[in-house]
Amino acid sequence: MAVPPLIVATARAGWHWQWQRLMQGLAPADAEGHYRRPASDRRDMVLPEASDLLARNDETRARLIIGRSCPWAHRTWLIHQLRQLQPSLELVIAKADHLKGRWSLEPAWLGCDSLQALYQHCGCSPRHRATVPALIDPCQSATHEPALLGNDSAELSLALARWPAPQGAPDLAPEPLLESIEIWQQRLQPAVNDGVYRCGFARSQQAYQDASEALFQALKTVESALKTGGGSWLCGEQLTLADVRLFPTLIRWEMVYAPLFGCTAHPLWTLPALWEWRQRFFQLPGVAATCDAHAWRQDYFGALFPLNPGGIIPAGEDLSRLVMAQPPTCP
Repeated sequence: MAVPPLIVATARAGWHWQWQRLMQGLAPADAEGHYRRPASDRRDMVLPEASDLLARNDETRARLIIGRSCPWAHRTWLIHQLRQLQPSLELVIAKADHLKGRWSLEPAWLGCDSLQALYQHCGCSPRHRATVPALIDPCQSATHEPALLGNDSAELSLALARWPAPQGAPDLAPEPLLESIEIWQQRLQPAVNDGVYRCGFARSQQAYQDASEALFQALKTVESALKTGGGSWLCGEQLTLADVRLFPTLIRWEMVYAPLFGCTAHPLWTLPALWEWRQRFFQLPGVAATCDAHAWRQDYFGALFPLNPGGIIPAGEDLSRLVMAQPPTCP
């Protein structure tokens, strides 16, 4: 028996009203429906001396706390891997708790079973939003108390690029390329890294269209630079932070951002230089180990209820096979 059109229309109107309110809690927007990322509760970066970092034992060694699904934390994880920082910086992987809406710590550390509790243990206000990545000193030399050294991904990325590393570790922020790295940061952060969220969290058709056009225009700029720049990486022949900051967004493309956020105006393979760039990056030592497509699907599809109210977590292709595949011939 068919449902009467009036009931369908009433149900749609009621659901849209509820969806708008759910979305306002998840992703604030302006009057036209454009997503506006809230300002983060960031801490200014404060790092101990290099000699102090290298002298720490297992208990007092600084910890980098990341979440597998967070692209901002993924940046710092990549630097930790590429520069082989484990001897002086221990990695802690927090787990997304969908029911409580927080990052949990399993096992507990410093008596804290959640990132929020750890932030408070480091002296942060209970209202301070506990985000990853976070750099924690369990015993700072001045007070011997735990301290949050920093939680802004851009600052952390630069700090980890200069962190004491074994001989032969790549220099991801060479002085002559810092200006170029910053130019790429300003190009890519709003339009691509944040742009996929502007698409997914848009609250009107026009807001989505604006975000999608800006996103793909920025990707075409990257494509052109890779074709004409005379190097394998964004800043030329040397891998830098510019590449590290772009990769977490592009590696999640087919697994999350296209199916859930509607980043579908063009398949990624229609940008062949960018496709090959992603393949090169994925093959760097230690990179594949940071790419957990299962965790991405679980956390994005499982946690973002307003975008996926059914809670169905779709199957996905094997990430390694997808990334390394030869794309169809572009028209």
